[in-house]
Amino acid sequence: KKIDIRTKYDMKDVLGTGAFSKVWLAENRKNGEMVAIKCIPRKLIKGKEGSINNEISVLRRYKYRHTGTLHVILFLFVYLSFYSFSLKHRNIVELIEIYDNPSHIYLVMQLVSGGELFDRIVEKGSYTEKDASHLISQVLDAIAYLHSKDIVHRDLKPENLLYHSPAEDSKIMISDFGLSKLEVEGQMLKTACGTPGYVAPEVLQHKPYGKEVDVWSIGVIAYILLCGYPPFYDESDQKLFEQIMKAEYEFDSPYWDDISQSAKSFIGQLMHKHPHQRYTCKQALSDPWIAGDAAGSKDIHGHVSLNIKKNFARNKWKQAINVATATARMKKLNLATQSQKN
Repeated sequence: KKIDIRTKYDMKDVLGTGAFSKVWLAENRKNGEMVAIKCIPRKLIKGKEGSINNEISVLRRYKYRHTGTLHVILFLFVYLSFYSFSLKHRNIVELIEIYDNPSHIYLVMQLVSGGELFDRIVEKGSYTEKDASHLISQVLDAIAYLHSKDIVHRDLKPENLLYHSPAEDSKIMISDFGLSKLEVEGQMLKTACGTPGYVAPEVLQHKPYGKEVDVWSIGVIAYILLCGYPPFYDESDQKLFEQIMKAEYEFDSPYWDDISQSAKSFIGQLMHKHPHQRYTCKQALSDPWIAGDAAGSKDIHGHVSLNIKKNFARNKWKQAINVATATARMKKLNLATQSQKN
């Protein structure tokens, strides 16, 4: 909408600043609704409107119409990929509308105010397998919905999971779709992308991949939620990637001693080395650890909270490796592997 956004929204405070944008807390002047508005300078997107043919099918599929210029909308789908234009799910942050003017593009988004997943767990007085099961259930339900629309998220990680509100029973929200991609029938995805530590083996092996990569990432998140540390870790990128490609992870004592066998089996079904042997999201939602009463009720807050603070200290988990860096490292590893073969 090519009008002054400030005629509709009262910009209040800056919620955050990134490399390419600034996010404001704003109030709808008409109804008082609070929203988050991402402000993107046009100069940062100049010359980046290309490479968009793969995303045109998304616009066609959902028949979204907008009064703004087509290249701006296509750009947003490529570089920001807010598929929530057409998607409606209680656990997916919604993009409400877009405004653009000669200097900026503004994304008006649903405001989520409950804070980050790890912060909430650390602050809780108690925490059980059942709590973790409930969290993973919500993520699975949202991703199952995306998969039903042939959308692969490709960058699921705890940093992208936010609470809707400060309420004790607040729902969890998936907040970032920057790498999401439409999966075309009969065609597999090939671009190496994601965040090291959460990316599936087939992506690192530069094999064609599909929706199964999201299931793997949910398995990694579930693992962390039950012990407070990641299943794969090494200071060396190459050794980290080798661990992932071999699907080498353990349920270490004493941290996993009080975790049910059902939880371990569930994680094993998600983090299977071979993608076609993994659960689908729908299958995972039917697992006894999610749908039944197999999740334990013993308080595991002590060691989980301690490990989260140790392994995901704020200054660490806030400094998530950017996609470009991750992709470059993966490609570099692949080139080295190919060179050794030759």
